Amino acid sequence: MAKVETIVFLSLILDLFAFTIPLPLFPRIIEWYTLRESSDPRGFLSQTLGGIRAVRSLLYKPGAQSQRWDVVLLGGLMGSIFSGLQFFVSPKIGALSDKYGRKRVLLATMVGNILSALVWMKSTSFSSYLLSRVIGGLSEGNVQLAIAILSDVTTAANRSKALAHVGIAFAICFCIGPPIGAYFASRPLPSSINSWGIELNIYAVPALITVVLLVLETIFLVVALPETKGTKVSDKYVDRKDEAKSSKANGVSSSTSNGSSNKASPKASVEKRISTLKALRQLHFLFLSLFSGVEFTLTFLTFDLLDWNNTQNGKLIGSIGIISALLQGGYVRRSASKIGEGKMARQGVLSCFMALGLLALLPHYVEQTGSAEPNSNGRSNTALRLLQLSAVCMAFTSATVVNSLTAFASLQCDDTGGYDEVTGKPAAENPDLAKGQALGKFRSSGQLGRALGPIAGTSTSTLADRRSLIDLLLFVLLQHVRPTGLSGHP
Repeated sequence: MAKVETIVFLSLILDLFAFTIPLPLFPRIIEWYTLRESSDPRGFLSQTLGGIRAVRSLLYKPGAQSQRWDVVLLGGLMGSIFSGLQFFVSPKIGALSDKYGRKRVLLATMVGNILSALVWMKSTSFSSYLLSRVIGGLSEGNVQLAIAILSDVTTAANRSKALAHVGIAFAICFCIGPPIGAYFASRPLPSSINSWGIELNIYAVPALITVVLLVLETIFLVVALPETKGTKVSDKYVDRKDEAKSSKANGVSSSTSNGSSNKASPKASVEKRISTLKALRQLHFLFLSLFSGVEFTLTFLTFDLLDWNNTQNGKLIGSIGIISALLQGGYVRRSASKIGEGKMARQGVLSCFMALGLLALLPHYVEQTGSAEPNSNGRSNTALRLLQLSAVCMAFTSATVVNSLTAFASLQCDDTGGYDEVTGKPAAENPDLAKGQALGKFRSSGQLGRALGPIAGTSTSTLADRRSLIDLLLFVLLQHVRPTGLSGHP
């Protein structure tokens, strides 16, 4: 089990590293296409920007930076398209992995990811670049399959600890991927390549690095990753201390009839687990609809109120990633089995509430710059402290909620070893509780939230509108946590 955990973690580092490299380049890429295709008013990009301007004009009056915001909004729309495609394809990828095996389907998605990066490297028009994003959206199954693989080889007691590796990989790569992408974006390919008659994207170097990382990941998976579907976790992998903690958290005695071994609490009924999965999907959607919108608009807020540049915003986002990684590696991995996934998710939601409250107070202190205690940049020290505290709260939220909900969802799935212990025949799984399909649907609900969140966030033109939307979503979210009974393990 430990070996598989290490393989999955290293493959996620390679995959998410490749995924995060182009993130800071989206506005500049779109700007480059705009300059190339602006002379064609009937072109695909011109018509797309025209549609965005029409929608923007309904939301707020255009200002001096209206063209710049149109590029940013187009980037957000492209991100929403990527997540929207994930919403449709994630359940299919999960179901295929239940039928054909995790490794085979994972390698198939890797082929699509490599093709997406190759199309990006060669794309010289906006339509071809958008095609690369569509291919990537339809092919990205690494994270959900990694979760399914880790669920295959872990017990209920140590699953949260194992799934924390996914969050740690995300945090690490979101810290190092974007800066490296920005660095190599300023390092064009040798001009001699143009003499070959091959025209490449202006950011072909980051695209090439992405291709190399994905190819290395594919080779690594072919060589190192075993097939885990149908794996029955051996008793030698069971951490008895974790099992005891899990049983104690559920109020179940850890002793058996002979008092010689510890056992985790029994599974709930099929109907109960299906109902819990449905509630978890709804909660996942509501939370990410809110949190992804806050994430996306955070840099807009600092730009509007504090006039921060890209470097300052980069440090802010990077600090959130670093704190999140430390929390997941320390607090989440060690405490999830003690307090239960549901309680940890609730802690993260409350931390999100605190972050939003601090951000809502921020404009009040910025407006009093003249009378408040100004720092060297003419900004209020109080405003800066509020922003820093909100960043810490957002990092705690990022480290806890999605990981805990994912672990809780995986615990509802069937844990059969693939074969009936009595007859030796393949064991029948309830389709709604098969790990691949169930976790695929769970991820799909979150991706729908990620698709709608940025749109909802950017469509609120004033702080008052944004706060009313936040208050509504938080009320629904906190009310939804209670009836699901998310207090610990199932």
